[in-house]
Amino acid sequence: MPGLAITAVKRTGLSLVVVAMLAMWIYALVFSPRESINKIGDGAWADRAELLCISAKEEINELADYRLITSDSDLAERASLVKQATSILRVMVSRIASEEPTDDKGQAIVPLWLADYQTYLSDRDDYAALLEKGTNAPFAETQVDGLPLSEKITTFANDNRMPACSPPRDLSV
Repeated sequence: MPGLAITAVKRTGLSLVVVAMLAMWIYALVFSPRESINKIGDGAWADRAELLCISAKEEINELADYRLITSDSDLAERASLVKQATSILRVMVSRIASEEPTDDKGQAIVPLWLADYQTYLSDRDDYAALLEKGTNAPFAETQVDGLPLSEKITTFANDNRMPACSPPRDLSV
């Protein structure tokens, strides 16, 4: 009979573990908060930023030049286009920065996003300088935790429903 008591204790313990795991998964899948860490509370700010970004993207798309680079003059033209597009982005970022979000979280994290964008713009400036020197190398941007900085910028933009505010792919290989 003592073996029977141990088996009952094991079953009860196993049952408790199963119920606890089931409760954890129900909470995780049904009741846990779904808000992104990047999501700010000022949707109107995000809407205004998205409109500015859409306008900038349209201007950048007008600069598109898909010719193969075959000479130093092609590199110089490419550098000029990169500088023009970067200038458009710089104005966009400046306009976005001119108005702060109204919520505390937005006021805390939007400046970090804008600082990342400034770093990305500096990377573009460095790339244009390389092209002007005659070096036809791929665009190399700052890495954060092994990922391109543009991915971090894009994640924030997407989490706040401003997909046009992600960096353009005009320098992607």
